Amino acid sequence: MSEIDSIEAASRRLALALDALEAAVERRREAARAEDSLTTQIHALDGDRARLAGELDQAVARARALENANQEVGKRIAQAIETIRGVLASEE
Repeated sequence: MSEIDSIEAASRRLALALDALEAAVERRREAARAEDSLTTQIHALDGDRARLAGELDQAVARARALENANQEVGKRIAQAIETIRGVLASEE
């Protein structure tokens, strides 16, 4: 092989290596963009989780308050029924 052929072969190998390097760099950039996108999504999900946890805490507190109110109303109704029965029994 002549010196010119050797240089041309080396030049082709260099061009192929540069193309491969450019492709690898582009893949790395795409991976970095995907990672940034995932990081953004994770932050958004963390915010949603925190908001939902707060809403859940509020809903649980409201449910407990309603249960307590329900029990109190039930006791008062039972007392009213007993009072009415007592009044009716004393009239008989």
